[in-house]
Amino acid sequence: MSERDLAIYIHWPFCKSKCPYCDFNSHVRERIEQERWRAALLAELDHAAQETAARRVTSVFFGGGTPSLMAPATVAALLDRLSSRWEVASDAEITLEANPTSVEASRFRELRLAGVNRLSLGVQALDDKALRLLGRGHDRSEAVGAIELAERHFDRYSFDLIYARPGQALADWQTELDQAIALAGDHLSVYQLTIEPGTAFAAAAGRGDLVLPDDELAGAFYEATQEKLTAAGLPAYEISNHARPGCESRHNLTYWRYGDYVGVGPGAHGRLTLGGSKLASRQLRAPETWLAAVERDGHGTQERLPLSPAERREEILMMGLRLAEGIDRARFHAELGEEIEQALDSARLARLAAGGFLVLDDRGLRATPAGRQRLNAVLASLLA
Repeated sequence: MSERDLAIYIHWPFCKSKCPYCDFNSHVRERIEQERWRAALLAELDHAAQETAARRVTSVFFGGGTPSLMAPATVAALLDRLSSRWEVASDAEITLEANPTSVEASRFRELRLAGVNRLSLGVQALDDKALRLLGRGHDRSEAVGAIELAERHFDRYSFDLIYARPGQALADWQTELDQAIALAGDHLSVYQLTIEPGTAFAAAAGRGDLVLPDDELAGAFYEATQEKLTAAGLPAYEISNHARPGCESRHNLTYWRYGDYVGVGPGAHGRLTLGGSKLASRQLRAPETWLAAVERDGHGTQERLPLSPAERREEILMMGLRLAEGIDRARFHAELGEEIEQALDSARLARLAAGGFLVLDDRGLRATPAGRQRLNAVLASLLA
């Protein structure tokens, strides 16, 4: 990862419906003015290019919301504008998130022609009962058809699954994983269901209507997932992401390796190194508020603040320890101007290493498999 490299995230905030577990910045609207949103996103790209035009774009990620609801012509226009404002790497990864409904799958060919070369499908389950529980707008048959269609149209594709669902048995999850492995390409994302504040699931859990597996069973789900996917040639390179070697998501690696990225669209975040400072940016969250600001001011940035050394240290640890490779020693020094041993409490490091949760060596600092499974506790101890 070169200092010139830059990733660009484009947020499309709209969905057909709100899933009960989702706390992302996604919104349901009866009508979306596609041309107006296209013009605003183009203007935001122009604004971002003013101070980053000398950088080289290595990845673009259309996230949401549901970007497959975006008109393919909008995707094409945004990628054309990117190419006119920045140098784009010849092997740049261009990912778009999609839902596997029949309507959205019908757009896959157009999205590929627009310039997308990697599709990330929000499948979430390969079981119809679970899909209904999760509030998904597709069934198992549609999911399988969309995966097969993605394989035909895109160089690379991935899909997401959610495990440790209410009432889910471990044996059933292992069967579902076998089905997923048979459908998977070079990448698979597998997330444990968590209850996020403000979601419909949080309200249901508060009433006692929704009960997740206990910690012991959730741990068994995690361990079974790691074992089965590793045996299938899809080892975890990050806590929830599995890939064949060399097929990791390059865009997400930029985040986890604490590289620079520009965030465009409602609620999008960014991290940008300028003049020796690391700047944290955040776009206005509400779609209509963001849109009005871009049309009025040429951008929708709500705040942009320099991060202190302590904040940078915390972020590089929180992101980098999610990776199996951990935090590269040279990268840590380049970011903070000091060695890992100088930046962290030696007694805490020693305790966590002795407990089998961290490894510190010539390569850098990384969490062991046991440490990644308990990363929140490890970080709390390390940063206390």
